Amino acid sequence: MRKKRRKQQPKVVRTLGILTLSIGILAGCSDTVVNNSEGNSIYKDQAPKSVKVFKVIKQKIGDPMERSAEAQSSAQFGITSKASGDIDQILKKRGDMVQEGDVILRLKSGELQTQRDAAALAVQMAQEALDKAKVKAKKETENQRMDMSNSIQKMELGMTGLMRNYNKMKNDYDIGLVTKAQLYQMETQMMSARMDLDQLKQKLGALEPLDAPPELETQLKSAQIALQQLEQAIKNLEVRATVSGLLTEMPMEAGMALQPGAKVGIIQRLDPIKIKAQLTEAETNQISNKTELSYYVTGTKEMYKGAISYLSKVIDPETKAYEVNLEVPNKDLSLKPGTKLKVQLTDQQDQIVVTVPTYSIVKEGDAAFVFVLTGDTLEKRSIQLGRLNEPNQEVLSGLKEGELVVKTSPSQLSNKEKVQMSAVEEQ
Repeated sequence: MRKKRRKQQPKVVRTLGILTLSIGILAGCSDTVVNNSEGNSIYKDQAPKSVKVFKVIKQKIGDPMERSAEAQSSAQFGITSKASGDIDQILKKRGDMVQEGDVILRLKSGELQTQRDAAALAVQMAQEALDKAKVKAKKETENQRMDMSNSIQKMELGMTGLMRNYNKMKNDYDIGLVTKAQLYQMETQMMSARMDLDQLKQKLGALEPLDAPPELETQLKSAQIALQQLEQAIKNLEVRATVSGLLTEMPMEAGMALQPGAKVGIIQRLDPIKIKAQLTEAETNQISNKTELSYYVTGTKEMYKGAISYLSKVIDPETKAYEVNLEVPNKDLSLKPGTKLKVQLTDQQDQIVVTVPTYSIVKEGDAAFVFVLTGDTLEKRSIQLGRLNEPNQEVLSGLKEGELVVKTSPSQLSNKEKVQMSAVEEQ
């Protein structure tokens, strides 16, 4: 009986030891379990993820953007006939370069020339009649002036005699030979004569030259207006270029009859000349703040600058594109309508932009994100993407040069997550 009890004792001790060890393990585990509301880690003491980052830099995204373009006339001007008549001479033909004022063709009209000669004769006769009337009026004025001057001289002589008589009568009055009434009568006569003399002198001073009859002036003006109208009508028999440029669409032949307003041709202005290109919406955004663009003739390398004269704000429903026009000088007429060109939408400097590798971008529908590291915390940052040049893509907004972006499994990260940076690598 005692031997059996001794054999069972080690077994009981081993069982107790196992129970004690199990309880200790469970107690230790209960100290590490946490309630992680963010779901980032199950254990309180779990180490943060280790991530690699790169510093955002600016680099070349590609070659400058270019678009095919075509030279066109900057404006077109219709040439019309202002008079009626038959074409007598054609001095410029379709395809000729013309300067402003050049005679393109001449019309002939014998009737207009006859009317012009008659109007010129009417002006001459009216002028002669007016000149004769002016000479006559001048003579009449001179005669009136002479008559009045003679009358003044006579009155002055009369005044001298009156004054002498008055003085004698005054002496006679003093010695009693003349009565007071007689003296008063002489004074009155002398004063009246003086007033007549003064009035005549005033009339002579105010005498104005006589004018020709006004109806003669009116006749001359009417004749001159009629002559001017006919001379202008004769000038209109010459059809002239209103601007300098290329003469097109002129199907005229000698002998053809033209009426006022008849279309003669079109002049395309080539200096300055217009360069036209069609752009996408993204390309339009690239140049929205620019005032000029570079261009070159296809097949050449020499670059030129042209001012932007027009940039469409809405898409053309027919071409499904946005139109841009450049206006450039063309004094040597080296650019002709239809010349093929290339318009450079961006310069070399425009190609140096903020970029990130495509593998660092997280896409969620149409939205794009990257994880920016600040200290030990991640920020899920929304970015606007631009041009793609694998393996890099342009960032239009949302990132600045020098910021740190995670490159390690970005799709497995979350916003505000705590991480540990293991290395800063190049893009």
